[in-house]
Amino acid sequence: MTGGAPAVTVQRVTRVELIGFLRRYKLAVVATVGAPSPGRRLAGGPASPSGQGSPPGAPQAAVVGFAVSDQLEIVFDTLESSRKYANLIADPRVALVIGWDDAITAQIEGVADVPAGAELERLRDCYFGPYPDGRERLAWPGITHVRVRPTWARLSDFTCEPPSIVELQGEPFI
Repeated sequence: MTGGAPAVTVQRVTRVELIGFLRRYKLAVVATVGAPSPGRRLAGGPASPSGQGSPPGAPQAAVVGFAVSDQLEIVFDTLESSRKYANLIADPRVALVIGWDDAITAQIEGVADVPAGAELERLRDCYFGPYPDGRERLAWPGITHVRVRPTWARLSDFTCEPPSIVELQGEPFI
């Protein structure tokens, strides 16, 4: 690239366009904020997993397989003993990067939760589409599914000149 960083364009992208982009991919890097030290109680939650740890507040990242619902909810499975689970229980803010192979990426920030009941079943059905083997993992002790509801996104396409960088505002995030 010449002439410095490309300009950021702020425009509306429809829910359907963003979902279509995300569904082209199966892997995401999810970044969380490190939970309090092992054995220390999390606010309103369980003690963090023992023996796993960076200092509280340290960034942590992991690759996850994900699916996206028609409601623009990103869902992935994890173990309740994992660092990412403890981190998300302590602080549900999350960031994801999706689609790095082709120099076209989505950066997403959002809020995570662990759904239950009918919501959990709906999201599992969504997840089992691209990951039918996920049904087998339901037998694993401590397996759970996490939902991320995006609050901000940026789509970057570095395959064109000048690169296209679009920040998403408004719908689907309102």
